[in-house]
Amino acid sequence: MVQKREKIAVIIGAGPAGLTAAYELLQRTDIKPILLEADDCVGGISRTVLYNGNRMDIGGHRFFSKNDRVVEWWNTIMPMQGAPSRDEILIGEVMRDLSTAGADPEHNDRVMLRRRRVSRIFFNRRFFDYPISLKFSTFRNLGLWRTVCASFGYLLARIVPRRERTLEDFYINRFGKTLYSLFFETYTKKVWGKHPSEIGADWGSQRVKGLSITGIIKNAIRRLFPRVDTSQKGVETSLIENFLYPKYGPGQLWEIVANEVSAAGGEVQLNSRVVHVNVENGKAVSVDVVLSDGSQQRLHCDYLFSTMPLAQLVPSLQGILVPDAVADVAQGLPFRDFITVGLLLDSVKIKNETKLRTFANRPPDTWIYIQERDVKVGRIQIFNNWSPYMVADYENTLFVGLEYFCNEGDELWQMSDELLSFMAVDELVKMDIIEHSALLDSVCVRMKKAYPAYFGTYDRLSEVRCFIDSIDNIYCLGRNGQHRYNNMDHSMLTAMVAVDNIVNNVSDKSNIWSVNTESDYHEE
Repeated sequence: MVQKREKIAVIIGAGPAGLTAAYELLQRTDIKPILLEADDCVGGISRTVLYNGNRMDIGGHRFFSKNDRVVEWWNTIMPMQGAPSRDEILIGEVMRDLSTAGADPEHNDRVMLRRRRVSRIFFNRRFFDYPISLKFSTFRNLGLWRTVCASFGYLLARIVPRRERTLEDFYINRFGKTLYSLFFETYTKKVWGKHPSEIGADWGSQRVKGLSITGIIKNAIRRLFPRVDTSQKGVETSLIENFLYPKYGPGQLWEIVANEVSAAGGEVQLNSRVVHVNVENGKAVSVDVVLSDGSQQRLHCDYLFSTMPLAQLVPSLQGILVPDAVADVAQGLPFRDFITVGLLLDSVKIKNETKLRTFANRPPDTWIYIQERDVKVGRIQIFNNWSPYMVADYENTLFVGLEYFCNEGDELWQMSDELLSFMAVDELVKMDIIEHSALLDSVCVRMKKAYPAYFGTYDRLSEVRCFIDSIDNIYCLGRNGQHRYNNMDHSMLTAMVAVDNIVNNVSDKSNIWSVNTESDYHEE
């Protein structure tokens, strides 16, 4: 009797989308997932870097979703805390218990903490709420003239809105020209290396579609009637105030998922780079993989889930004629890379301008957006405030991450770690945030292809999508796999929907690509 061969799903990339796909396949099908990760760790950009006892979140990841399925999935892997963390006890910011799991973060490592978001803008050596709030302090810091100009600029934008062809149009329509020039223009150029007038309006629709002065006013009214709701379905994404966070950073969750995938019979292969996807009769049948020692292996597949950049997937296709137009569009899809410089500090100089009590005058922010034109840093993370368990000496040191946006191979990318650290410290000193003597230790982490960009050939992305979708068993997932600036929950949902299609024998893949375009994610 001939034994029936086990069905195999090869999954390229062990980030949130790839790991979610593997986990879902094992829970819901008899298909064996084989995850191939080119890097030496899982999680993709949602990783946590451990350095001398301190942990860095690469990019900063708030765990929240308006999709109950994602929230329940997270809670299955890592239950929410059932008792307040030491940070919440000490600052007096204990939130209502939402969990029935009874997980105590002091004695349980596998737990999600409930965190309060505090993000601010640093502009003109002053702090502003992010998003901009309608507080007296905002108008005081802006000054009378800027406030008047901002008011008239906003009214003009509402009366005579622009046709939204670029990101600049998108922002001006929602905030007016003055606020746009103060708080969006310079920062956007730092992040993307392009002026907002050169970036498609789709980026705004993707990332901040509900953010506007109207949205800020609505949020201010909501805050009069506070609630702690991790899903926060009625709140625009950019205004989310409460979120979940793994005790030891986002990488902890994805490491747990990878271990569970392996324990359930799946495979996770690190340092395994896919170079060829072999196609026969309209289906992917195998992949060729280069291992860390330079050797190659060929793996059969019945299904292929790809989270690799489309610019790499398209030229990897073998056995199928790729139209020149499709190849050109794929190669023209740009990315933005970035560097995180982690600095361990023993003190800071900036004043605590919020009502939250902090240790050693520690700033309360998770993120600080740097709008100053005389420095290169774009954003600063304070890891102590993401989770107190991220920093070894939490009470006496501050571990911060300065984020620099760049392109792989440019001057900033090629700068040595030593020079990057010197520059980061000098910029903090220049902004009067620290003294040079405050530095205790430093580390630099470079991240390739962190952010899919909405310029280049992005406006022709549909040509690539249609061609890939014509290959029956290839599913493009996640941020890089779809060249879409998804949040983590959206990347996970693309994987869940792809598995749904396999389970339900649905051949149409449009529902995978439509994740993060549904009405659920628009402002209510």
